[in-house]
Amino acid sequence: MQGVTTTSTGLRSRAAEYALLPLRLFLGITFVYAGLDKLTDAAFLSASGDGSIGQQMEAVRDSAALPALVELSSQSPVALGMAMALGELAVGLGALAGLLTRIAALGGALISLSLWLTVSWQTTPYYYGNDLVYLVAWLPLILAGAPALSLDALLHRRRRARRPSGSRRAGSGRPNRAAASPS
Repeated sequence: MQGVTTTSTGLRSRAAEYALLPLRLFLGITFVYAGLDKLTDAAFLSASGDGSIGQQMEAVRDSAALPALVELSSQSPVALGMAMALGELAVGLGALAGLLTRIAALGGALISLSLWLTVSWQTTPYYYGNDLVYLVAWLPLILAGAPALSLDALLHRRRRARRPSGSRRAGSGRPNRAAASPS
């Protein structure tokens, strides 16, 4: 019976390691797509006109939770649109590659928060708006990072492999002088 417990524990451990991978892939693909969609849409990257970032900002100014944020952004709508598109692209690529995952996830959460407080704030009931869901979906990646199939995990393993055992004090990051000196 002990073999069954060990196998079961091993499977649970492996499943836990890969549990965030589907979420990371979904968010990464979605944000890369959103960024590319904005960058390739000439209408979006315009200060005015149908489908422009300027028109979208005007439409939500009065109903946003933070109308001052929309008003401030309206001063340079094309720059905001470009920054949003490049931010989504960077966040998505970071999530997909699992590189600086926690930072990418924080960026994704901040983008989602800003969109929720401006664009989808007026959506009722609140659960029809997707920006709040994206905000919450980024939180597990902020907390846990990307433990599996990621560049972060690969870099972590390489750093651990290079570090000679006993040459550093636990948790301090400084050499362990007691281990280095014979006295």
